Amino acid sequence: MIRIRSLSARIRKAEILRDVSFSAGPGELIALVGPNGAGKTTLLKHLNGLMKPSSGEVAVMGMDTRKTKTSRLARSVGFLFQNPDRQILCQSVRKEIEFGLRHCGVPQAEWNERIERSCARVGLSDSLEADPFMLPRSKRQRVALASVLATEPQVLVLDEPTSAQDESETLRVMDIAREFRESGKVVILVSHDMELVARFASRVVVLIAGSIALDSEPAELFRDRELLRKARLTQPGFSRIAYALGIDCPGAAPLGAAALADLILSRAAKEAV
Repeated sequence: MIRIRSLSARIRKAEILRDVSFSAGPGELIALVGPNGAGKTTLLKHLNGLMKPSSGEVAVMGMDTRKTKTSRLARSVGFLFQNPDRQILCQSVRKEIEFGLRHCGVPQAEWNERIERSCARVGLSDSLEADPFMLPRSKRQRVALASVLATEPQVLVLDEPTSAQDESETLRVMDIAREFRESGKVVILVSHDMELVARFASRVVVLIAGSIALDSEPAELFRDRELLRKARLTQPGFSRIAYALGIDCPGAAPLGAAALADLILSRAAKEAV
């Protein structure tokens, strides 16, 4: 679904991305992580044509983003900006979602059903006629997400989608991302929350100074404390506890409460012998 080969990107004379390559297939939720200024948002903007490669290539759903209009890419790539005010334009939630549907070529006969379904998914069914600019930031972020979901893209790009959400709404957003992945589509997620990465991501790509430092399953990242330090990331809570206790965390899956309890009991039994 996504293929990036030797991508480099410059803004003015500054090189932001350097020889970046990776692919994403159906059913993957890839977390793109790294320190501020690593080039994460720049990389995301190449997926829907907002930026074109300085060199290398980016293909999404078989479309070369250098040669394909952004309006055409928008039919396949749903993009949620970190700041919702960058993508909200209209004076009601309903009209905001209609705007996206119209520009993605969705038949008008489908609009009402799609609007109601997407608003229900993000908890905005009672706000269809509200002015989104009068809503708190957390709801504006969900308005933008509803607008993206209504177009039913094949690729969902989320730039810090939970930054303004409380715990329950964060889980709602991430459950949507999980369902999207389980339907055989692709999610690319930028997040600094390693608990979410551990819980939901199938892969993690670490970007440092515009280059990929690691492309692996999340557990490999969480075992590498030196890379975590360089990327200015923290281990999830259970992984920190295991490390403090000197317990090795085998396997590919991120460590959870049940797995940690089993490891502690196993170690206690060995030491009791």
